[in-house]
Order: sequence, then structure tokens, then C-alpha cells
Amino acid sequence: MTTPEPAADLQAHIEQLWVYPVKSCAGINLTQAELTDTGLLYDRAWMVVDSAGEFVSQRELPRMALIQPSFKLGQLMLRAPGMLSLHLALDGAEAPARVRIWDDELMAYDMGNLAAQWFSDFLGHDAPPDLKRLRLVRFDPEVQRRCDPAWTAGREATTQFADGFSLLVTSQASLDGLNARLLAGGHAPVTMARFRPNILIGGVAPHDEDRVASWRIATDGGVAQLHNTKPCARCPIPNIDPTTAQASPEVGDTLQAYRQDRRLGGAITFGMNAIVVDGDGLTLRVGQALQADWRFD
Repeated sequence: MTTPEPAADLQAHIEQLWVYPVKSCAGINLTQAELTDTGLLYDRAWMVVDSAGEFVSQRELPRMALIQPSFKLGQLMLRAPGMLSLHLALDGAEAPARVRIWDDELMAYDMGNLAAQWFSDFLGHDAPPDLKRLRLVRFDPEVQRRCDPAWTAGREATTQFADGFSLLVTSQASLDGLNARLLAGGHAPVTMARFRPNILIGGVAPHDEDRVASWRIATDGGVAQLHNTKPCARCPIPNIDPTTAQASPEVGDTLQAYRQDRRLGGAITFGMNAIVVDGDGLTLRVGQALQADWRFD
């Protein structure tokens, strides 16, 4: 006789799926996305670097938020105010390039002079002198960029150009809680675009995602399993309005009042980083059910 599996502590569903093809540029809201060992397909597969190969982000260049990507006919298409669109083949690359992202140095592929000129023209006008000339690079799928084993519970996990882990998971309820506080303080509500999640969870209480150990997602091809790793410490990027690229402090100030995380020495956190334990090649869809069990640590 088969013993039934115990009931899950938490029942939820996927409310939104997002990929950010070019690191720190705008995202694409999808109804379905392929899961890979490094996260969602094409997520942070491209990255902008300076002339020394060091990655740049909205921290240095807020106007990156205005670059809108889309997928069309086997191409990544990029649009930005005042610019002709840039079309890149999804499997295109030109020359090897050594790049640096945080503490990792790795080989990637440069996307050529046309892409470099496009990003330099749009972002370099009001950039600091060392960021006037930019390049676009593509992650080399032969490279293994490992996630920090201090947070993966002994599991081997990899990512592309994400800050450190394969996926970012947060919930609509967490955003609703923040917006209630912003409104109470006389500020306008914000959208989840400021927090750049890959998987937005519905049907849970605010910040339930913080308390989950692993997620199980039943797909048409099998069960995908994700493991929560490190709380996502927040830099100033959530203060940047993604529709204007203008920064103001109210989001960070509001989070400071209730989201200091003892696990990270009091850093402000919002959302959980996660890794892919099982499910490479499965398709995640909006509306799919998730099950999870609480973590106790």
C-alpha cells in the first residue's frame, strides 16, 4: 500500500513570470517560461559592461530601466526613447571577452560594435567619464558560474548574469503590504517592476516566501523543485521609478522601518533568492499551483 504524501504547509499559485534578458534593463512579463538549471530561459543572458569588462547596472546608470526588451522571430529586440530598435539574434555572438560581475571573472561573448554603440549612445550621454563607452556581452553557456555554496545547503547550483542565484521569488501580498505603508505615509504606490522578481506568487500572506524552504510546482512534464537560499538584500534600485528612471528615497525609507533582516546583519530585504533543484526543461505557466513547506532554522 502506498503511503500518501503529507499535506503541504502552504498552497499558492504562480501569478506572474518575468525574465530580464539584459541585466538591469526592463523585464518581459510572460505567460509561460522554460525552466533551466540556471533559472528561466534567457534571464540575465546579456549584460552591459564598461571598457574594462566590469558590469554596470541601474546603480550607476538609472536610464537602463528605460530599455525595453522583447522577443520576436528568434531575436531579442531592444527599444529605448529616441533610439532606433536594436535587433540581436538569440544565438548570436561575435568575439570572446573576459568580464567581471561582483567577485566572479569569467569568459563571455562580446555582441559586437553595433550593440556597443547603441548602448553607449543611449546611456553614455550623462554617464560618468569611465562609463561613456559601453559593450554588450552574452553569457557563455559552457561557463559554470556557481552560486554561493554557503547558501545552497550543499547543493551545486549555477546562474548566468544574475547577482548571485538562479531565481528571485516574491509575492503580490508583500508588495500590497509595502504599498499600504507608502500610502499611509503620503506616497504613491509602486509596482513590482522595481523589485525585478522572476516568479511572483499569489495566494499567500505578506512575506510568506521568506519562511519557505522549497517550492514544488506541478507542470505538464513533471514536478519542478526550487530551493530558497538567501534573502534578497536591496540596494537603491527599488528607489528608481522604472517609467522615468528618476530616483526618490521613499521606497527604501519605508522598507527600512520594517524589513531589516537579522539573517543579513540588518540589511533591508524583499523577496527570496532560489535555485533550481529539479526541473530543467520543464515549462512554468501563470496559474500553476505551488506547494511548499515551512523552513525551521
